[in-house]
Amino acid sequence: MIASFQNPATEWFVSQIRDELVVAQVHVGRCAAGFELRHVEDVHKRESELRLVSVEEARKIAQFTPTGRFRSLKSAPNLAAGWRVVCRSNADLEMAIDRLYPGAIADLYATRGGEARVTNYREFTGRQTGMYRITTFLNDADAALMIRQCCAPNCCLKQRLWTVEGLAPDQGSQKSIIPCLEPCAVLLEFARKVVRTSQKANAPVGKVLPGMHPDTNSGEEERD
Repeated sequence: MIASFQNPATEWFVSQIRDELVVAQVHVGRCAAGFELRHVEDVHKRESELRLVSVEEARKIAQFTPTGRFRSLKSAPNLAAGWRVVCRSNADLEMAIDRLYPGAIADLYATRGGEARVTNYREFTGRQTGMYRITTFLNDADAALMIRQCCAPNCCLKQRLWTVEGLAPDQGSQKSIIPCLEPCAVLLEFARKVVRTSQKANAPVGKVLPGMHPDTNSGEEERD
């Protein structure tokens, strides 16, 4: 008989949960059945007040904001509340977390020994082509301003470990435990828009940034 595979990242993650653990906006608590996940705002609510969602359906929770807008950035601080997911095994827990915060467990595991591969802004943008090539036009100071705005806690809950010259990585107390190892598609698009706006307005980045906001939601898809 072949033994079932045990993911070392998942086993390590489970070992970090004593009674409870908060992963961004998700509270993970131990229960008689195994683990229960719910929104941090719902920690003290009765089970009867929350909608029971299966592990397989957990992805649907992450898809839309409380107002029904599609969430293009799953680490944005706009996860809907009012649900609970019961995980009866470590594999179920891994699956549920991955549906809510894709890659979170693997990235956390990679950073535990300081061996995670971090891709900084210059390396990341340096390999872009086409319309995103202009993201390399931002100097370090302007790139730092753009990153601070795009990666602020009100936009993204991941702890940014990558950087650009002159900008320190995020402090752990400012963000969630989920690490960010490289710039994401939302930041890349925001950087492109910042460069274009600065060019069209013939104004420095510091002047155009206050009126701009990264698109962590997409209004193109609505809840049925």
